[in-house]
Amino acid sequence: MKNVIIGLLLFCATMSFGQVSLVDQRPKLVVGIVVDQMRYDYLTRYYDKFGDDGFKRLMNDGFNCENAHFNYIPTYTAVGHSAIYTGSTPSVNGIIGNNWYDKSAKKSIYCVDDENYTTVGGDSGGNKSPVRLLTTTVTDELQLTQMKGGKVISISLKDRSAILPGGHMANAAYWFENKFITSTYYMSELPKWVESFNKKDFAQKYLKGKWETLYPIKQYTESIADDNEFEQPYNGQEKPVFPYDLRSLQEANGGNNMIKATPFGNSILIDFAKAAIESEKLGKNNVTDFLAISFSSPDYIGHQFGVDSKEVEDTYIRLDKELGDFLRFLDKQIGDNYTLFLTADHAAVQVPAYLSSLKIPSGYINSAEFKKEVEDFCKTRFGSDHLIEDFSNFQIFLNKEELKRLKLDQNEVSQILADFVIEFNWVLRVVDAKNLQNNLYQDRLMQFLKNGCNQKLSGDVMLIPKPATISHARKGTTHGSGFTYDTHVPILFYGKGIKKGKSRRFIPIVDIAPTISNLLKISYPNGNEGDVIEEALK
Repeated sequence: MKNVIIGLLLFCATMSFGQVSLVDQRPKLVVGIVVDQMRYDYLTRYYDKFGDDGFKRLMNDGFNCENAHFNYIPTYTAVGHSAIYTGSTPSVNGIIGNNWYDKSAKKSIYCVDDENYTTVGGDSGGNKSPVRLLTTTVTDELQLTQMKGGKVISISLKDRSAILPGGHMANAAYWFENKFITSTYYMSELPKWVESFNKKDFAQKYLKGKWETLYPIKQYTESIADDNEFEQPYNGQEKPVFPYDLRSLQEANGGNNMIKATPFGNSILIDFAKAAIESEKLGKNNVTDFLAISFSSPDYIGHQFGVDSKEVEDTYIRLDKELGDFLRFLDKQIGDNYTLFLTADHAAVQVPAYLSSLKIPSGYINSAEFKKEVEDFCKTRFGSDHLIEDFSNFQIFLNKEELKRLKLDQNEVSQILADFVIEFNWVLRVVDAKNLQNNLYQDRLMQFLKNGCNQKLSGDVMLIPKPATISHARKGTTHGSGFTYDTHVPILFYGKGIKKGKSRRFIPIVDIAPTISNLLKISYPNGNEGDVIEEALK
């Protein structure tokens, strides 16, 4: 009898312990890393230049999704960060661009602008909030589950890249405007550790010298010649070639903000991330904390110099070393009790002028000229030069009041415009909003377009340019399409709860949020459209 009682007590204790251990299975810290404008092939292209502790550690000791893609158009920064953290496309979460035309306000708006809040820690740049994000994020759901018992901190050089991953319930989001600032949405004054960090002026530490290649430039065989016609020099410089005297270029390129367009923007963000972990004691409590980090500098550098530049190659070689240093820091601070994922908010196209020089089809679009031609057509066809209210993000917005005044049917006008626009040489596909919403598509590109259009917010006629055809200067590059050069990005999982392995199946970016949610044993974001990447989890 005594043995039976002891057995029952042990059983009850085990059951009780099991209930607690479900929570204890969560890592003490989740680190979400987004690298702005990182193509998947950078992992393979520069692999032999990487050390063992950075990207290789994540690829070889973690789980590597080799065929991960964004599953919508447009592939822009704000849209990417929103999809990663909400598990939803713009059709649901409402972030349809970095900027877009607001049909109600009849003006272009910025994704995180909010005049209800003011700057904290600086003179300007802080009137921001996540108000336009319509859904919860994985970070929000963690806060809801833990009754805000843990901390969510989100950092970046760009405001949108800090604000959107943090969701609506972040304890703090910080971004860089000559120093790290925030918004009254989060707090009334900067914490002492942030003030102390800003006083040290790390930007000047990095900008006082030169940007030279980390290794001898002759070893950079994965990129084109340093002196070429496809790159944009810094202001005040004749040619975009190494070495760059940052001290002399700083004044003409935004002061401390110049650091954003150098690899040292990654360095200062790593410094800030370490300070946040130490000062906020992240990962040291009986709950799960979340640190969202977005490296913006690769995007600035990629736009300016292009995919194939030595500047981009050097940036990723340096980022690999700093990532290795950061992982060792996490090992020391958190031990084996953290989970990390690394992805990108979009990739990028090779400079079309460079592709043209190699006889690869590519081209450029003059958006202002295109809009003028559409307006002229409307004046001839419908007798009005006020029918086109806006053209942006390759979407035409019609003037509803003018349609009503002229007693024109919106759907008929949209279809007539679509028939006109398809004749432009640079246009690959065009569809009006009604047909886009009402049709199911086997065509992946058209489904991506549908996923990226919000029925209440998007335009009336949507265009898809031909591959490698962009609206941009002839030097440098951009992104935004649904083609693989813009959609194919890394997804790497590493740490507690993660299996070692890889997958070559198509994995949409919206699968990250439910995967992390499942790992944390929390609800999925409330607009979630993704699925758990089962093979990545133990």
